[in-house]
Amino acid sequence: MEIPSPASPTARTLARTLGLTVTAADLLERRGFAEEAAARRFLEPRLAHLTRPDAMVDRGAAAERIARAIRDREPTVIFGDYDCDGITAAAILTEALRLLGGRADPMLASRFDGGYGLSEQALDRILERRPALLITCDCGSADAPRVKRARDAGVDVIVIDHHLVPPEPLPAVAFLNPHRPECGFPYKGLASCGLAMSMAAAVRAALGAELDVRRFLDLVAIGTIADVAPLDGDNRALVRAGLDAIRAGSRPGLKALAASAKLDLTRPLVGRDVSFVIAPRLNAPGRLGRPEAALDLLLARDEREAALAARTCEDVNLQRQQIQETIVNEADEQLRQLGHREAYVLASTSWHKGVVGIVAGRVASSRKRPVIVAAVDAEGVATGSVRTAQGVDVHRALGDCKHLLLGFGGHTKAAGVTFRVERLPELQQAFAVACASQEPDDEPLVACDALLDPHDEPADVVRDLARLEPCGEANRAPLLCLPGVKLRNPKELRGGHLRADVDFGRHSFGVFGPNLGPRLQTLTSSRVHLVGELRLDTYRGSGAIEIKADAIVEA
Repeated sequence: MEIPSPASPTARTLARTLGLTVTAADLLERRGFAEEAAARRFLEPRLAHLTRPDAMVDRGAAAERIARAIRDREPTVIFGDYDCDGITAAAILTEALRLLGGRADPMLASRFDGGYGLSEQALDRILERRPALLITCDCGSADAPRVKRARDAGVDVIVIDHHLVPPEPLPAVAFLNPHRPECGFPYKGLASCGLAMSMAAAVRAALGAELDVRRFLDLVAIGTIADVAPLDGDNRALVRAGLDAIRAGSRPGLKALAASAKLDLTRPLVGRDVSFVIAPRLNAPGRLGRPEAALDLLLARDEREAALAARTCEDVNLQRQQIQETIVNEADEQLRQLGHREAYVLASTSWHKGVVGIVAGRVASSRKRPVIVAAVDAEGVATGSVRTAQGVDVHRALGDCKHLLLGFGGHTKAAGVTFRVERLPELQQAFAVACASQEPDDEPLVACDALLDPHDEPADVVRDLARLEPCGEANRAPLLCLPGVKLRNPKELRGGHLRADVDFGRHSFGVFGPNLGPRLQTLTSSRVHLVGELRLDTYRGSGAIEIKADAIVEA
């Protein structure tokens, strides 16, 4: 493990200038915000700082076509993918068009009827409603055949998406995607929900109408965080404002969802509140069945309607958790039988394909190995989710195994795959070989961001670190290092967790290490380097501080 150097003179000057702890200023410098102006802008992101959208290719054409549909009361289908980004984007445009006087009919993709995006089955359902205009959200970039089929049926198509753009031309009236090579919009990190909000503003302008698009910030925050979009630049400003909007409770559905999930809206919300509380409940209906329950929740207009939709999402999420735990236990048994490998392929006829992605993520994280987790249908076709570890490019690894697959797609960190179950033994061996053939990631397994300065008040550090929120992709929650400390009264708790106390500088605080209890049996030194997140100790209360340990390394 590499111990960070102490804070630099530049960081100490920044701390004095901004009134921050040295620890927080050190983190800002290490993340590229050493200049006072840049640091202030990062700590205080504002909607006024958003990039002007003028250079976004096709934005004007899309706005004019949607405005015409609203003026002429043309039937318009707004089609979103089944995950949080697609659902929130569809909700934004549906609500915006209706408020502006349009006829908006929302629909969502189905994991179990056509799968991701604008599939043939999805287009069949869309065309049954005889729209004049189709707007896709969070899909469509790679769906040229379906877009052409819709055009041939007399339907104009506008694609709003943020996925990578294939070279094949897209026969759409307008194609809004910052990743288009010809798109001059400089910020490429917007998720589809952010693009949908921008489109709502453009349509408002095209109509010369009044519509406060800030009403959609709560949905943008949810879709952006859930889709693991980078929380920098424009997204940082949008999500910070969106989290405040969720707290305000102006959207009945989110207020009801927070109540059913026991999410405290009286305190500032952080990125993890969306990742681990809100997003799983919105994704759950689409994992097990129809995702429309989540869309109904976001579009609910009164408390009664919202409460019913929230109860549905909560109940389905509980069901999802139960299914997930069953699969995790069965996957653990398969892992024990397979023994140590460079990568794993797990499959079962009893597993639910809507949940295997979550399980794959957990296995990859716990085993530190790439993994495929697949559900096998009655015809012997395995549908799997792939997750990476140790920097392995799983898309490249799947390419090395394509002779054993029916199909695959995705990116370097995550992918989807289908194969015949009778090829499972061959695929287990080939996938392990393909992953092992890549150069291992040389990033250290324990990566801390900065030292906790011994002269800082820990409570002040926690206060300052809260200003780094929202944390997530491209702005992870900082891990601090306490070097050469001695654990006092260490003990292993039920469930394998660790509880201890530690003295550091003039301060003493608690240590809680999830799943680190067994580590006590392997320590041979009384001094350790402690790495983790500094936070309020809710166990002890009264403003006490603890470190949630990610790693304990012998000094």
